[in-house]
Amino acid sequence: MFRLKSTPLSLFASPCAFHPVAKRSFASSAIMADTKAFFEVQYAPVGSSAPKVGRINFNLFEEKVPKTAKNFRELCKLPKGQGYKDSSFHRVIPQFMLQGGDFTHHNGTGGRSIYGEKFADENFIFKHDRPGLLSMANAGPNTNGSQFFITTVVTSWLDGKHVVFGEVADAKSMEVVKEIEALGSSSGSIRSATKPTIVNCGEI
Repeated sequence: MFRLKSTPLSLFASPCAFHPVAKRSFASSAIMADTKAFFEVQYAPVGSSAPKVGRINFNLFEEKVPKTAKNFRELCKLPKGQGYKDSSFHRVIPQFMLQGGDFTHHNGTGGRSIYGEKFADENFIFKHDRPGLLSMANAGPNTNGSQFFITTVVTSWLDGKHVVFGEVADAKSMEVVKEIEALGSSSGSIRSATKPTIVNCGEI
């Protein structure tokens, strides 16, 4: 129900190459975050059967997108079954994005916001103009719940359709995102017996 809408596979292979982490200055972002959150994600990197836990820190743009950022932040603090804790990244497409946040059905058909089942698109101030952005997945206009995605390339075709409300905060966090991205496939299925799972999360 709360799914990032399908995009033609030709767009997944478009020349929006990933900007190497070493060349991106996370500290010099022109966007100031009011709040921060984190995920600790358990996953098994490509070539390994041994799970590891990696941390992803987020800057949330709560000044400009307060309702959407608050929804994410509060869901990070709720217990298992009521928020993101122990939910998984159910859809991962290399050279596109990581999608998660379905803590009710765990397959991309569920989820729930802190405001109820759905809430409206707050604004489209921020564009999908770089890797590492945090944006809301939806099933069409004004259908935001708890599902989100993290971009791994420029995804400008999503501008005006999905609400950007945060970003990956630092290069080390982006390295974790890239390791999880490598477990995905063009269909979105996870190529690992260990589904990337948020074992801990909260506000910083």
